[in-house]
Amino acid sequence: MRALPTLSLKAQLGLAAGLLTLATLLTAGMVVLGMAQVSDRLDSALAAERRLEDYAVLSTQVSSFIVIAAEVIQRGQPPEMRAERTGTVAENLRQTFARLRAGLDQEVASAESLGLDAQTRRATLSLSIARMEARFAQAHDGLVSATDDRDRLRAHLDTFASGFEPLLSEAVTVEKRLRREILTGIDTLRQRLTTVALIMALAAVLLCAAVYFGLVRPQFRRLDALRAAAQRIRGEDFAFRLPDDRRDEIGQLYAETNRMAEALATRAEAVAEDRARLNQIIAERTEALRAANARLERTDEDRRRFFADISHELRTPLTVILMEAQLGRQGAPDPQAAFATIETRATRLNRRIDDLLRIARSETGQLGLDTAPVDLGALARDALTETAAELSNAGLSVTAPDSPEVTVLGDRNWLRQVIVGVIRNAIRHARSGGALRLEVTPDGAVEVSDNGPGIAPADQARIFDRFAQGSGGTAQGFGLGLALARWVVEQQGGSISVTSPLPREAALGDAPGTKISVRLPPASA
Repeated sequence: MRALPTLSLKAQLGLAAGLLTLATLLTAGMVVLGMAQVSDRLDSALAAERRLEDYAVLSTQVSSFIVIAAEVIQRGQPPEMRAERTGTVAENLRQTFARLRAGLDQEVASAESLGLDAQTRRATLSLSIARMEARFAQAHDGLVSATDDRDRLRAHLDTFASGFEPLLSEAVTVEKRLRREILTGIDTLRQRLTTVALIMALAAVLLCAAVYFGLVRPQFRRLDALRAAAQRIRGEDFAFRLPDDRRDEIGQLYAETNRMAEALATRAEAVAEDRARLNQIIAERTEALRAANARLERTDEDRRRFFADISHELRTPLTVILMEAQLGRQGAPDPQAAFATIETRATRLNRRIDDLLRIARSETGQLGLDTAPVDLGALARDALTETAAELSNAGLSVTAPDSPEVTVLGDRNWLRQVIVGVIRNAIRHARSGGALRLEVTPDGAVEVSDNGPGIAPADQARIFDRFAQGSGGTAQGFGLGLALARWVVEQQGGSISVTSPLPREAALGDAPGTKISVRLPPASA
């Protein structure tokens, strides 16, 4: 520095010192003032960051509330259970709203230095939060109300879900804009301070340079690392770790980013597991539904065959009755014989209808058994008489040894139907053998043997299934079904069994043959 000619060296040095001191003081004053403003803006930026974090928490809590509310609505739970299930997350939401309101109220009060526009924006944010809180309160009150109408409850939840998201998105957008403006203001203030420092003194310039190279640029590098981490998160790559050894604001942001990445990774794994579990459940339910459909198809086929047999069984006596009635009208030579035939067929038809009603009542568990002593031999003869025409049409020769006098205890009509059903089962499946034997044993059993192809061991259990008939479509009569026959016999203290093939000494021919044995308790038991 050139010395002023009118000043001494001491004066020059003193003036220089004074000027340097003045420059230093001015610089210090500007720095202090600028740092105060920077501190205010940083506080505002940190407050905005905290509110953004609260918005993220709020979004997560709202999602949890919607999931829990949808679950309790789907399950049709009462209002008390709905209030209990949603109480915790509702209280957390109220605390988050209170925290956001308190922060914004403080920001509005402290934003005077930032201008009226900044205050207005923060007041607008407060209004948005109030609207979100009001929508939540309305949805929660509707959810815990006394109604059990699912549509109404879903309407409350749908209205809340559709109206809350736009308000939250708007608040986050405004908050980010405010934060960006604050950061922009900080940068502008830094540039002004740098310019003033450069004009005022070289020391300030050096100081600014030192500050920039020693402080600012490293923070930019840290921010670049944070931006790279955000880009990796956007690409669903959570396998990274930012250094969080420094406890400044960026260090804290590093730590929050690490925690967020860990939480997102955990959530992604949970979502993948849930998706795999859901696919497995869908596959299992689909297979179960396919099996159920197959069972329903088999049941429907059995029912159709059963009712076809009913129509055949009822139509035959009706046809005979109509023919005899027409012959009687035309002046038959023997009207008494026609009336006898009509009476016989009507009696048989009435018996068939009674049998059908009994079977129908048995389907509903209302089967009534009228137990009384029954002559088993007479009952067997009645069954042979009832099936005589069917045996003749099938070409079966019937062997029926004289029956001993055996009295058993049971329902006569049901026991007759059981024996008729066993005989018809032999007609359906053993007519190719050409022989049938019906024998009443002294110990109270009716045995029906045939010379048919026999029953495979694997099918012997199946023949006692309800409506189990041949699939060839040749079954006659609605019958009883061996399953119901077994039930009827066992309800009366008896038993029913199958033997196939027959021992050689008991067989009716060369074929394997089958024997159905119906055993009943004696009347004296």
